[in-house]
Amino acid sequence: MFQIIPAVDMKGGKCVQLVQGVPGSEMVSLDDPAAAALNWVARGAKTLHLIDLDGAFEGKRKNGQIIEDIVARAKPLGIEIQIGGGIRSFEDAETLLSAGADRVILSTIAMQNPQIIREISESFGKSAVVVGLDAKNGKVAIEGWTKLSEKSPTDVGKQFEDLGAGYILFTNIDTEGLLKGVDVKPTKDLIDSVSIPVIASGGVASTDDLLKLRDAGAYGAVVGSALYTDKFTLEEAIAVLEK
Repeated sequence: MFQIIPAVDMKGGKCVQLVQGVPGSEMVSLDDPAAAALNWVARGAKTLHLIDLDGAFEGKRKNGQIIEDIVARAKPLGIEIQIGGGIRSFEDAETLLSAGADRVILSTIAMQNPQIIREISESFGKSAVVVGLDAKNGKVAIEGWTKLSEKSPTDVGKQFEDLGAGYILFTNIDTEGLLKGVDVKPTKDLIDSVSIPVIASGGVASTDDLLKLRDAGAYGAVVGSALYTDKFTLEEAIAVLEK
């Protein structure tokens, strides 16, 4: 069943939502990320998406203690947890998976060292590996969205599937954080090019957007700004998707 996955993005110890991933553009800033995460769980979330933005931007994870706290409190409730941001080595991934994460999200390191996907997949299973493909203007973005590669998401997606990725998290930066709705085509193109599940992210502003992504074949959608700014409630989204 299609999943709606609340995002808990952390920067400087706070739960934030950025516009287009730009530092300093916070439209949401909450002092207690753990409380935010557990609020989504209480309201029906089955999976949490935890991102250390300091790690994504600087290559060094700074919100690890908060993330560990969320994992320790959410896992006993049967919640699946995927974690990303600043995972730059096998050891980083091993630490998070051993601490209870179900999946780690590899983005910059996957582009720089694709073989790490195989290494983690062989050690922890394909289901533990999510490759984060972030695209702008049809090109894959890396290093916290600060640089564009010359590769397309479909090309990279197929390559990473062959290396053992169990999921692809596809973020359309062109619509991310703008709350203007999704552009389904890039996501659909990627879904059609691979056989592993694709989780969509970027631009969701209504429950209709969720239905469009579900109908395109996405495994689920990561939703941040729309939930935090009350464009719709998590309960409303769950009800619509269950119809």
